[in-house]
Amino acid sequence: MSRPPEAGRASTGQKIEQAIEKAFDPLATALKRATTPPPKAAPGKPGLEISPLAVPFPTIPPIGGVEIATARAGFYKHERDDLVVFRFARGTTCAGVFTRHKIGSAPVDWCKRQLDADGGGQDVRALVVNAGCANAFTGKAGADAARRTASEVAKRFGCRQRDVMLASTGVIGVVLDERKIVARMPDIEAGLDADAWARAGLAIMTTDTFPKGSYAECEIEGRKVRIAGIAKGSGMIAPDMATMLGFIVTDAAIAPPVLRALLGLHVRTTFNSVTVDGDTSTNDTCLLFATGASGAPRIGRVGDRRLKGFSEALDKVMLDLAHQLVRDGEGATKFVKVTVDGAASPASARKLAKSIADSPLVKTALAGEDANWGRVVMAVGKTEEPVDRDSLAIRFGPHVAAVDGAPAPNYDEAKMSAYMKNAEIDITVDVGSGRASATVWTCDLTKRYVEINGDYRS
Repeated sequence: MSRPPEAGRASTGQKIEQAIEKAFDPLATALKRATTPPPKAAPGKPGLEISPLAVPFPTIPPIGGVEIATARAGFYKHERDDLVVFRFARGTTCAGVFTRHKIGSAPVDWCKRQLDADGGGQDVRALVVNAGCANAFTGKAGADAARRTASEVAKRFGCRQRDVMLASTGVIGVVLDERKIVARMPDIEAGLDADAWARAGLAIMTTDTFPKGSYAECEIEGRKVRIAGIAKGSGMIAPDMATMLGFIVTDAAIAPPVLRALLGLHVRTTFNSVTVDGDTSTNDTCLLFATGASGAPRIGRVGDRRLKGFSEALDKVMLDLAHQLVRDGEGATKFVKVTVDGAASPASARKLAKSIADSPLVKTALAGEDANWGRVVMAVGKTEEPVDRDSLAIRFGPHVAAVDGAPAPNYDEAKMSAYMKNAEIDITVDVGSGRASATVWTCDLTKRYVEINGDYRS
């Protein structure tokens, strides 16, 4: 391998050396990959490697009004924590958004029923999350297991069972054995800690390769308010609210209707704007809790101006967590931002962006670092959304591929191919039909995705 040329004109020998290196670049790349040590093993499941797009878990300080504990209940055969319990202070409010999958899980049904009831979300005292068993498509037996879980935890924490939220993730079609959870409750109670966010992030993982967390601060009338969240998700990700779970806690004091409005507002451009494989889960759940422990004044009206800073901080946390889902997409090596401009309506822009982001042909081209922008043209045209073919423009990062419905006159295949080697890629498409725009984040589709899902239950 040649050394980098020194400043100034390269010598004849250097030029020859560079030419040889360029000619044998594929061989050199293959040799480098063969000799590079493999990535560190992921903590969630044996055999998985940490995503090359992984980001470190942030420092999350204690959030007033919440304690967390984790334990190994045994839903997984291998040694790992797979149970998380949050205990909240009295008066904690809650709101949630859930999958619109036609076959929702028992814990999804439970949470929706409690939050939709009169007075729901007014005094939530606990959240119980298990990994390794989705308790979905389990009929009455699954519903009974969810109810018994809530009842047992409520007895322990001195609250009503309706004040216990539930979430599960894992294999579909297996009834939850709540006895495994109940048996670990003494350990959970003894281990409750305000500083356990990282452990919680690890315990809710399934095929995730790294724990996902986020943190932000803001002020409400001069009082500092904290917002922290964790999420899990790696495959079956196309949230319609993926195997997506997200739990966000703030020490602000906010009424349930306001929490619902804020969560609904931001979920559309965060969790509902990411896709890994286009599949929506039976268990998608995002819950937002407000303990009121910050001492900031309580906000009970959606239009309150004091919400502005909080709303922005909440959006930051949710978008960060959503991006981490994509970065941990099963087998992913590329983090991809897809933006559609010039659409007839926001809904149309969103459908067009999703079509590009979900296309297996687009995603495999990204995996192969192939500058085949014609696949983007295909994904746009198949949607039946309003598109002006003769105005269509496509750009990959700063490189223009097409303008006015035709290949760009100055299109440079070499520069485009070089850009495709980046770990983060931006695709921008203008469909020339209006002024609306939308952004969706996705990842590539690699052979590793097939391998991971081919042995998911083993």
